[in-house]
Amino acid sequence: MRYELIVFDWDGTLADSTGRIVDSMQLAGRLVGLPAISDAAVQNIIGLGLPEAIRTLWPDIKADQLDVMRDAYARNFVYDSQVKMQLFDGAEQLLASLQSQGKLLAVATGKSRRGLDRILDDLKLGHRFVITRCADETRSKPDPLMLREILAELNVAPEEALMVGDTTYDLDMAAAAGVDSVGMSHGAHEEDVLWVSKPKQIFHSLAELHDWLGR
Repeated sequence: MRYELIVFDWDGTLADSTGRIVDSMQLAGRLVGLPAISDAAVQNIIGLGLPEAIRTLWPDIKADQLDVMRDAYARNFVYDSQVKMQLFDGAEQLLASLQSQGKLLAVATGKSRRGLDRILDDLKLGHRFVITRCADETRSKPDPLMLREILAELNVAPEEALMVGDTTYDLDMAAAAGVDSVGMSHGAHEEDVLWVSKPKQIFHSLAELHDWLGR
């Protein structure tokens, strides 16, 4: 495998959290009195930074409503949603294996820094990643700045890196940064949608990705 750096999206890629995100966003919208939205609409914005996601779902939202929505969504995601969230099968094994091979591992996510740090601490996975970058620290996907910052900080050339994600935002970000990408079909965006962004491969499980990276 020629990639020195593997950059993972979090939600829908390593973590089976799509259902919890949908539930948390819909709960927050009802609390603020915004129009109801479908599961599919929420799935489509997973991967964007939270303010960008909310504005995409409710373009006419007022500034004071946006602030309430952000707080309500975060609270629902951490405390109130009853939808289970866990790592996808094979996630921990994949990360441990790649790290043992000397690969650099990173996270590029639409989550907030506070949210990602909480999850990494709860799962005791922070030591697997040499760097993480969150949407509230830089520009939201699909802008390539997040990925370019990771490459620059690690002094890794774009052709030496691979982006792994479950949405077109991940794959389009990678393309804009000159980085190869692969898609995961078990997340937010459907496989036929992912192919439009021209990943090198699409995998249906982390075990499949693991095998491919080992070739």
